[in-house]
Amino acid sequence: MYLKRLKYFIAVAEELNIGRAATRLDIAQPPLSRQIALLEEELGVHLFDRSRSQIQLTQAGCVLRDRAREIIERLELALSETKRIGSGLAGRLSIGFVGSASYSVLPALIRSYRREYPDVHLSLREMNNANLQRSLVQREIDVAVARPGLEDDEFRKEPLCVEKFILALPEGSDLSSRDTIRLADLTDQTIILSVTQSRPSYGAVVLDILSHEGVTPGSTELAPDFQSLISLVSVGVGIALVPQSLGLGARPGLILRPYEGYNPGIGLMVHTRLDNRAPQVMQFMDLTRRFARKL
Repeated sequence: MYLKRLKYFIAVAEELNIGRAATRLDIAQPPLSRQIALLEEELGVHLFDRSRSQIQLTQAGCVLRDRAREIIERLELALSETKRIGSGLAGRLSIGFVGSASYSVLPALIRSYRREYPDVHLSLREMNNANLQRSLVQREIDVAVARPGLEDDEFRKEPLCVEKFILALPEGSDLSSRDTIRLADLTDQTIILSVTQSRPSYGAVVLDILSHEGVTPGSTELAPDFQSLISLVSVGVGIALVPQSLGLGARPGLILRPYEGYNPGIGLMVHTRLDNRAPQVMQFMDLTRRFARKL
């Protein structure tokens, strides 16, 4: 009620005429005059100097007019921002992702989201699957993009894509000169695995593929994340199975080759908490579904 009186007062203060102010506000003159009188009574001051021919603002009225305009403008701005954030058109969205996703379709998905929701501030954080799961559980991030996925009944999941595996070989590898590389050729080779505490882990998927072909590595090296895995391959520590999207760009010290043999591929999955129904989150998941259908 007090804000309504302020709006009534601003109209009269700007028009300096009760009749014109009443027309502007689309109300009758008597109720408008009563509201102004009640405002003056509540404040205990005269806001207008009245005469038969015209009304003028008092000093107190001038101060209230200026301050009331600021109050109404700020309130309208606050309401507008609240509505935009509440509808998902503004606000914040925190996305965690595995390093291998940055070589795949994730950048294109992020660009699509930015086009549709340019006023939502995105926070992007690279981390391994174990940290993705922990951060999503603890609400440190809103969205987790994991490979192959995170096992948790409290997560909502949307598949983004499935990629075939290729081999990442160091430049000096004997296998790199062969016309065709079979998965069985990895027997007795050093295999680099990205292993985390989450299940199923990337490394576990690779070991299952090797086991399916009866391949026994000579040894294994463990990397805490995908970037570390690539670095270890590039300096000659061993060989790794990586998603085919890695082949889209050259890497120093690295040779990328397809192979013959069992290749079920590996998925890229988008996760959110089931109890997080923020519009920004739900809109990102909806965009993920639409984006995946187009792939």
